[in-house]
Amino acid sequence: MKLPDPPLLVVTDRHQARVPLADVVRAALAAGCRWVSMREKDLSDDDQIALASTLLPIARRHGACLTVHGDAALAKACGSDGVHLSAGADAAAARKALGREKLVGVSLHTVTEAEAIDPAVVDYAIAGPAFETASKPGYGPEIGRKGLAEIARAAPVPVLAIGGLNATRAAEVLAAGPAGIAVMGSIMRALAAQPRPR
Repeated sequence: MKLPDPPLLVVTDRHQARVPLADVVRAALAAGCRWVSMREKDLSDDDQIALASTLLPIARRHGACLTVHGDAALAKACGSDGVHLSAGADAAAARKALGREKLVGVSLHTVTEAEAIDPAVVDYAIAGPAFETASKPGYGPEIGRKGLAEIARAAPVPVLAIGGLNATRAAEVLAAGPAGIAVMGSIMRALAAQPRPR
């Protein structure tokens, strides 16, 4: 399945958002993003389904995709456009559950993981952390530009970089080989609550 264009994925984290998550998603899509992945794993399945029912109409109004970080059953229950799986998850089972029309992505951190991807099953991969990130402090060693370039060359599917990215680093990362970027904290924290009128 073809990835959304532009290859910019906004990953949600309502704990970092300074305004309601729906407002963050609405602003990101209005600015040109066409792909959001709901990553709210601390919520129950029922609460994630309810949240997706709020975000999905916003995505549809902008012609955008909404995927879900989790498992295929949850992604299907949410009515989403696909699933993003943790490293080591069963991508073949997710593909079987969701069919060919949905996106299936995986997280990865090494060249070995990239080489193991089956492009008949997986549509894209997210590699990270590209750099040290405030969103997930202490989460693995940073891959860096060289590591991202090696992973992008090894993977048989498009790779998105994630972790510690800003405008300058995003440009440098894309020049190294990844097909796109995924961002979380910088977008979640970009909107500030508006002061109430007196």
